[in-house]
Amino acid sequence: MKKILLGVMLLFMTAGLLTGCGGKDPKGAEKPAGAKELKITLSPYQDAETIKAVTGPLGALLQGKLKEKGCAVDKVTVTVGTSYNNAVGEALGAGSADAGFISGATYVLFDKEVDVLLTALRFGLDKDTTDLKAWNDGTPEKFTNRLVQYYRSALVVGPSAKGKALLEQVKKGKKPSWDELKALKWAVMSPASASGYLYPSLYLKKEYGKTLADLPQVIQSESYTTSMARLASGQVDVVAAFSHIRARDEKNWQKKLGGTDSIWKQTGVIGVTDKIYNDTVCVSKASKLMQDPKFRKAFGESLIEIGKTKEGLDALKILGHKGYSWAEAKNYDDERRVQKELKGT
Repeated sequence: MKKILLGVMLLFMTAGLLTGCGGKDPKGAEKPAGAKELKITLSPYQDAETIKAVTGPLGALLQGKLKEKGCAVDKVTVTVGTSYNNAVGEALGAGSADAGFISGATYVLFDKEVDVLLTALRFGLDKDTTDLKAWNDGTPEKFTNRLVQYYRSALVVGPSAKGKALLEQVKKGKKPSWDELKALKWAVMSPASASGYLYPSLYLKKEYGKTLADLPQVIQSESYTTSMARLASGQVDVVAAFSHIRARDEKNWQKKLGGTDSIWKQTGVIGVTDKIYNDTVCVSKASKLMQDPKFRKAFGESLIEIGKTKEGLDALKILGHKGYSWAEAKNYDDERRVQKELKGT
């Protein structure tokens, strides 16, 4: 009987070493069994060398936090993907990276290979609604100190004759017709852009049964700055952009973009999308390290805590992230619908 009990105890002890972050290195520090390196990959938000330079401290910060939680690793390697969508997703899918900082679109594209762990936080606007009256009430949009998991996309008209005429109708509560929208010249971003293409297309699909691809006068801009310069000059009548575009460009509207009066007087909003959830931190389903639920939890908690420190925020600044919160896969369902629409399925 004693032998049986001893065998059961040994079995549970062995199981304990194989789960969680257990195990100790020769110096006595706990670390994940069989995992000496944590490999993180970042989407190329800017050029790789700039990102590496700014995010350099992130590895050391993570090492410190993970050690505090009994999940120490010998090394944290941070790399930058060669393309915004596929390269990082493919690395996660193959397990050559344990975790990745990627867009919601990339997460959905690879959601069979990765799990979403965290959603990035950003400062929200004081106008957080689809009610067009609020956007056109004559008061500027302002950033708040409220951290949110999402933003929106807006259809912003400018000082062109057609833009001003349509805005006046919207201010009176009249919904633009599809024919009126077809008559406008549009500036959009690439089809991979959430706020500059994907969600505006989903908005048009919901409201009119059409997408941006059905419009006859569409120009793809190199950047949002280019779109706003075209809007200011009257080259286009409307731009599709993130809803805080006017708050961002308020100072440059006249100085650099070519506006002839305040951006709040020369522009208006004729459409606002539903919430677009922020970038994600995803973990690879093929990563042995991330198969350990304790390590996965410790990794997420570490990033959340790092995002609440000045040093951490400095390292994350180039990514545009103000911290992190736990993610829910269902929050990206609109992104799934967008991708299905584009695929025609």
